[in-house]
Amino acid sequence: MEFPHRSCRSPWGLLGAAMALIAWGTPSHAVEPDNFRLNSTGDLVALCSADPAGPDYVAAIHFCHGFASGAYQYYSMLAAAMPSARYVCVPDPPPSRSEAIAGFVEWARRNPGNTADKPVDSIFRYLSERYPCTPATASR
Repeated sequence: MEFPHRSCRSPWGLLGAAMALIAWGTPSHAVEPDNFRLNSTGDLVALCSADPAGPDYVAAIHFCHGFASGAYQYYSMLAAAMPSARYVCVPDPPPSRSEAIAGFVEWARRNPGNTADKPVDSIFRYLSERYPCTPATASR
């Protein structure tokens, strides 16, 4: 099933610039093996802001993008089936996946009270704050 509205397509488009955006836009951190268990938003932020020079960088950044992309694609399918339940409305054109993830990392760092929350909850808390549906965007 494809999301019928262009403005609601996945903001998780291109992976290419992810490493540069995350490396330049946010401080990098060493990744711990437990971060890959993804028990918290803090774990996801650690993976999404991994040190590019670290030995686990490639695995961490791909895990980050895969998790975020999968979560958004699942939401997109649900929103397509139940348009009245939509609460995230991305602009047209949508941000790249790299831009959306870099924005999420910045948001998570500004909102440390979410660090222990489930990562998927924090992703959608961020997306709903950053790209809320309004009467104008909800009908696109």
